[in-house]
Amino acid sequence: MANRYGDTTKLGGDEEGRRLLDGNTSGYGASLTQPATNVYSMQHQSQPFGMSNMAVGTESITKSYSVHGDGSLSYLTPLQLGRHELYEMIPFTAVFGMQKKEKNISKAFASYAADLQAFEDDQKLFAQTNQHLSAAELNSRKSHTSLLLLDELDMDSVLITTPLIIAVLVSGMSQFLVGFNTGVMNSSSSVVFVGHSTFAWSVAVAAFCLGGPFGAIIAGSIVDKRGRRGALAINAYTFLIGGLIQTFAVNMVCITLGRLVIGFASGFSTVLVPIYLGELAPPTLRGTLGTLTQFCLVVGILVSDLLAFPFADEQRWRILFAVTPAASIVQILCFPFLIESPRWLLARDQKSLLARHFIKQLRGLRHDHEVETEVSHFISASNVQCCDKADKVLVNMMKDKNLRRLLLCALYLQMAQQLSGINAVFYYSSMFFEGLIDNPLVGTSIVGAVNCLATYVALLLMEKSNRRTLILWSAGGMLVSSVALVLCLLGYFNKMLSLCFVIGYVSFFEIGLGPIPWLIVAEMFEAKYVATAMSASCQLNWACNFIVGLCFPYLQEKLGAYSFVPFAAVLLITMVFVIVWLPETKGTTPEELRVEIVRSLSSMFALSDDSTNDDYASSGGNLDVEWRRAMNDLRRQEEEDMMRGTFNYGFQPIEQKEADEQHSVITPDVSDWKNRITGGLGI
Repeated sequence: MANRYGDTTKLGGDEEGRRLLDGNTSGYGASLTQPATNVYSMQHQSQPFGMSNMAVGTESITKSYSVHGDGSLSYLTPLQLGRHELYEMIPFTAVFGMQKKEKNISKAFASYAADLQAFEDDQKLFAQTNQHLSAAELNSRKSHTSLLLLDELDMDSVLITTPLIIAVLVSGMSQFLVGFNTGVMNSSSSVVFVGHSTFAWSVAVAAFCLGGPFGAIIAGSIVDKRGRRGALAINAYTFLIGGLIQTFAVNMVCITLGRLVIGFASGFSTVLVPIYLGELAPPTLRGTLGTLTQFCLVVGILVSDLLAFPFADEQRWRILFAVTPAASIVQILCFPFLIESPRWLLARDQKSLLARHFIKQLRGLRHDHEVETEVSHFISASNVQCCDKADKVLVNMMKDKNLRRLLLCALYLQMAQQLSGINAVFYYSSMFFEGLIDNPLVGTSIVGAVNCLATYVALLLMEKSNRRTLILWSAGGMLVSSVALVLCLLGYFNKMLSLCFVIGYVSFFEIGLGPIPWLIVAEMFEAKYVATAMSASCQLNWACNFIVGLCFPYLQEKLGAYSFVPFAAVLLITMVFVIVWLPETKGTTPEELRVEIVRSLSSMFALSDDSTNDDYASSGGNLDVEWRRAMNDLRRQEEEDMMRGTFNYGFQPIEQKEADEQHSVITPDVSDWKNRITGGLGI
């Protein structure tokens, strides 16, 4: 292997076609923003020409040609094209459970490239021996090539560099603090400023949720203006300030103010962390990092429950609250080793040397041309996923019939996630378990531990099960658990069983309504809409969280044993909604992704995008034959010049007379193929 991203020995066309031209890498990004198909493919309907079952006897492209914005040619290896597709099709967001989508895209491209390679080998053999490869040999070569390419594409998922580890630790600590402050008030309700009213405590708990949506709203603008690293610093200092106010509070008003500031930081973190890690991580690692941050959150809830055993008393409750500023200080100490997002730097200046330096560190690259190839992936994917301002995008999404339905589905699931009452358990389970079990802290800790375990189970289930099925099982299981809990509180069952029903309630939440409302946004929308949909979902989620945090103490006070009935009603409506409205979004099949990849690559290779043609579905796309002939003419001209010793490598000028003579001998009739393509428009 020549270098990490320039494997030129396993896949590709002839030796020259496989090589990476260092001087052309910077123009690769430009070619993606100015597709090569513009005039030629739009104004000329070519003869259908499949990619996986191409007609025998036709000429094959022996180089992977791509056209720059200035019309010059570039040579790309299949591995580079595969990484290009991963960058464009996977959003720059670390989302829990997105590994399946990453794997499907890799498999789809590997299959696509293997078909092209096998066809090219078959054509070479036919040209030399007038015989074709057997079906068994073709399948063997396809399988071998596909596995080789998959191994190369998966290399990113196992290559972890020090800058990425530090970024994950700092970002994960922010999500840990979100989880910790979700549960820390649960176990301390009876020991903090004893004698407080129900209203004062419920306001203090809900203040966390009130600050959340404001943090989520402001995070977007700060992240863009100050950079991801700068925004993470602001977030850490905000956690520090809120933690100090809460730790040294003199009354419930100070507790409420500290919770409000911490809530702001938590909402800020839920927007910032997925973006920051998504922009640092390679595409095949974004789902894994999203899963890791989700585990940081649920572990934070569990730690708050466990620390309550030694510290949840009237003398030491401040130590419990001091965890937040202590963790923030650790984050701040790590900032000198934290790097800025290369994507943000390149968005401000595509020639940024600092961005290239960080990319080299993040990816473990050694050579400049490897860095430039990676830069081109960042730039091209950013251009594809770029949108207008969020408010304009949101309005446009609501105007589009199909996008409107998807957006409403995503927003409803966020409402259902919170209005199902899950945070009533995490905020008030100790209060709820009083009188039901001997030590409420034990019940709360068991629920926190089951929450962590169920999160892992959810990860396994999402790899194999449909999204709609998981949500239906989740909502149905929570509905049964809540009804059983009500019956238990009414005395129909032993009250000790209430702990089992709460555990079941939390477990069913984690396999469906917990992670899928976030994952489904990344799966339903094109990459360019994901950020806007995520932002709207996040704000609505925090708003509904605030309603539950504020109202549940009053529901328990007024409804008593029936306090979970409103949540059961929401779950029943959710099941009906999912059955009637929600589309299935489980990772698109490799076959469907293959067609999408062919469409995407058509902008680089001048592939005909005639999806209405009957041959399109079976072949995976149509090649523009005239464009192929033109490319081969140019290749032949270069090879003839090289053999004659007259090729201009840029070291010295070629005499005009000699160049004219050579031009008259070997140059194809360019005007002829141009006229055939453009219809005589003189372009």
